[in-house]
Amino acid sequence: MIPGGGQPNMQQLLQQAQKMQQDLATAQEELARTEVDGQAGGGLVKATVTGSGELRALVIDPKAVDPEDTETLADLVVAAVQAANENAQTLQQQKLGPLAQGLGGGGIPGLPF
Repeated sequence: MIPGGGQPNMQQLLQQAQKMQQDLATAQEELARTEVDGQAGGGLVKATVTGSGELRALVIDPKAVDPEDTETLADLVVAAVQAANENAQTLQQQKLGPLAQGLGGGGIPGLPF
């Protein structure tokens, strides 16, 4: 309901929408530049991803390498990448959550919240 029963100012609404779109684009760019880490095996395997979920680095401690047991190493790599991606999702929610609420709280298509 609009106070006074007047029509909404379409120009003002468009400007607000453009600002939210710009803020969203800025936040997405910042996420793409921000790196977060995840680890497994007490730090034997460490993965680094961007805030947007792109894998950037993987560090494997030589102690984690057993030629007789590559399955455990593979599990550690998967766990480290998953942990890093969970941290990236948390970062996304922190950066983009307030913007999504500004768009009506229904979330943003294509994002996990």
